[in-house]
Amino acid sequence: MSPRVSEDERGPEVSRTPSSAEAPSSADLVPRRRGLSALLPARVRALYAGNAHMLVVRGVLGARTNNWIVVLSGFFEPVFFLLAMGLGLGTFIGDVELANGQQVPYAAFIAPALLAVSAMNGAVYDSTWNVFFKMHFGKLYDAVLNTSMGPLDVALGEISYALLRGLVYATGFLTVMQVLGLNQSWTAILSLPAVVLIAFGFASIGMAVTSYMKTFQQMDWINFVMLPMFLFSATFFPLDVYPEVIQRLIQALPLWHAVELVRGLTLGQFGPQLLIHVGYFVGMIAIGIVFTTRRLRALFLD
Repeated sequence: MSPRVSEDERGPEVSRTPSSAEAPSSADLVPRRRGLSALLPARVRALYAGNAHMLVVRGVLGARTNNWIVVLSGFFEPVFFLLAMGLGLGTFIGDVELANGQQVPYAAFIAPALLAVSAMNGAVYDSTWNVFFKMHFGKLYDAVLNTSMGPLDVALGEISYALLRGLVYATGFLTVMQVLGLNQSWTAILSLPAVVLIAFGFASIGMAVTSYMKTFQQMDWINFVMLPMFLFSATFFPLDVYPEVIQRLIQALPLWHAVELVRGLTLGQFGPQLLIHVGYFVGMIAIGIVFTTRRLRALFLD
C-alpha cells in the first residue's frame, strides 16, 4: 500500500487549484483572425474570417491525389473541338467575315470561343456538381462552418479553386492557339485575366443556384441551360445569321459576352466595347457572391 501523503507534504503548488485568471478563456480556444479580416466590423467578421485559401489548398490536394485524371481531361476537350471543327471543318469553310469587315480563318474564329466555353464549363462543373456533393453528401460545409471560417470564406474558397483550374486550362489552350498561329494580336495575352473574370462570374452564379438544389434530377437543369448557350452564342458561326429577335436574346446570355470578350482580345479588336462585357461579368460576380453567402448562412448557421 502506498503511503498517504498529506496536503502539507505535497506543497502549495500541487494542492492549489488553478484560478480563473490562469484558466484558458474561450477566446483563447478560437483561432485568431489574421490579416485585414481582423480590422473588419463584427458583422462582417461573422461572414468572413480570412481563411478562404484553406479550401483552395484542400481542393488542390484532393485533385492531386484522387481525381487528377478528371482534372487533366478538362484541358483536352476544347483542343479536340478545335482540331475537329477548326482545322477539319474549317478547310471547307474558309475565312469568316466579322462585323467590322475583318476576314479571319475559321479556326481563328472559333478558337477564342472554345476558350470561353472551356472557362464556363470548368467553373460551372466545380461550382455546381462538386459543391452539390460536398453540401448534401460529403457534409463538408457543416464541418467547415463549425470552425473559424464563415460562409463568405466558403464561397470565396470554392470559387477561387474553380478559377485556379480555369486559369490552368486557359494557359494551356492559349499556348496551343499560339503554336497554331491563331492569335492575331499581342492583346491575346489579356485573354488570361479575361478568362479568370469569366470563370469567376459563372462560378459565382453556379454556386448560388446550386445552393437551392436538393436532388440530382434538379441538377440536370444546369446542362439544359448550358447546352443552348454553347451552340448558339456565336461559338461556331457569326451572330448575324439569326433573325434580329434571336440576336437580342442571345446577346443577353453570359456566354455571348464571354465569347465576344475573348474573341476581341485574340483578334486585336481592343476597344471600349469590351468594357461592356467586363461590366456584365462584374455584375454577375457581385450578385453571385451575395446570394451564395446569404444562402450558406441560412442553410448552415441560422
